Amino acid sequence: MSYKLLVGLGNPGRKYEKTRHNAGFLAVDFLRKKLDAPAFKLNKKLKAEISETKSGKEKIILAKPTTFMNNSGEALASVAKFYKIKTENIIVFHDDMDIAFGDVREVFARGSAGHNGVQSIIDILGTKDFNRVRIGVGRPEKTPPESYVLQKFKPKEIEEIKEAIKKIHPLS
Repeated sequence: MSYKLLVGLGNPGRKYEKTRHNAGFLAVDFLRKKLDAPAFKLNKKLKAEISETKSGKEKIILAKPTTFMNNSGEALASVAKFYKIKTENIIVFHDDMDIAFGDVREVFARGSAGHNGVQSIIDILGTKDFNRVRIGVGRPEKTPPESYVLQKFKPKEIEEIKEAIKKIHPLS
């Protein structure tokens, strides 16, 4: 049986729920429901909330790091090592201000483009050879980027993000 690891990047805690920086968490939450996977459970050893399920002949591990965005690599590496998942079977979902709001782009083996969570993963894995789904959250005109990504989505925007995620087929 092959394994696939779907990791959503974000910050843990109520304070950060539904913020733009947590678009990755929203994505794996949506995928968990779509896959009818069990609720996420905290695994302190792996530094992540984990949900496991199957899709066809694949075992799917969904993870939300509890390390905060800038240290996401610690959790991802722990989970990948524990389940013995190869980097090419990892898909990272994250927010991206360089993409128009609601657009999504799948990329492989690219640099971080200044995203600290992605850079943490590259640094700890020692490679950029993993898949990513970049979720467009738009770029603010007057708001500093570090403030913008911590703003909460409007309910309508959350629905738009879910619609964008539906266009991605991470299990194909």
